[in-house]
Amino acid sequence: MTELEYHNGVYHTSPQAASFPAKIMPSLAFYLRLMMTVYRDSVLGKKGLYDTPTWSKSSAGILEIAEKVGIQVEVSGIENVRSLSTPAVFIGNHMSMLETLLLPSILCPIRRMTYILKQDLLEYPIFKHVLQAIEVVAVSRTNPRQDLKTVLREGTARLNNGLSVMVFPQTTRSHTFDPTQMSSLGVKLAKKAAMPIIPLALKTDALQNGTLIKDLGRIDTSRPVHFAFGEPLEVVGKGNAEHEAVLCFISDKLAHWQIS
Repeated sequence: MTELEYHNGVYHTSPQAASFPAKIMPSLAFYLRLMMTVYRDSVLGKKGLYDTPTWSKSSAGILEIAEKVGIQVEVSGIENVRSLSTPAVFIGNHMSMLETLLLPSILCPIRRMTYILKQDLLEYPIFKHVLQAIEVVAVSRTNPRQDLKTVLREGTARLNNGLSVMVFPQTTRSHTFDPTQMSSLGVKLAKKAAMPIIPLALKTDALQNGTLIKDLGRIDTSRPVHFAFGEPLEVVGKGNAEHEAVLCFISDKLAHWQIS
């Protein structure tokens, strides 16, 4: 697996000229190539040939697709991921499908990872074989008590087996950030498993929400994509201070990106 090229600790999309079709129809150009990638991954998953290196390579290909249609991507704080001596619970805000597509290209070359995702996604024929291969933790989002039990049990098992776990604890994806909508699910998992937390702030509203299908919105290349990883946090006591630290990290980064 090849790590992204960082300069002074930051990854930036290299200057490149988008093709003429991508300039005038970035959304179409993006989705056509994305669909081919997803179909190929589904075939590999069904054959039992999908693994972390394949996932990382596929995600890197999607990053390249996004950049070639004109999306600018920045990743910072990666030294905080490299400094880990154990798996970790990554806790971030959730804006669009774009972060789930791109994060493996950033994280997998450094640490094996998986997601906590909705059970519904495992029922889609085109996704289920891939998601099973990367050992996602599936939750219903309809029964909070049962979901908590599932996350603590299966999430701890993943962490103990060397997989870091990415948690998006918002009630729903949103292009705005409301700290009150962020549950303490990730903190509870980190406490249960005795693993560190890495805060993740992200801005991926270059992929807008769709009118008919939320995942399939238009691409707005005027909106840069940002990922920022915070310093590891060890959960002490009930984890209230760590939860608040994650919220502050995300809020501060989003405010900075909005101004800059």
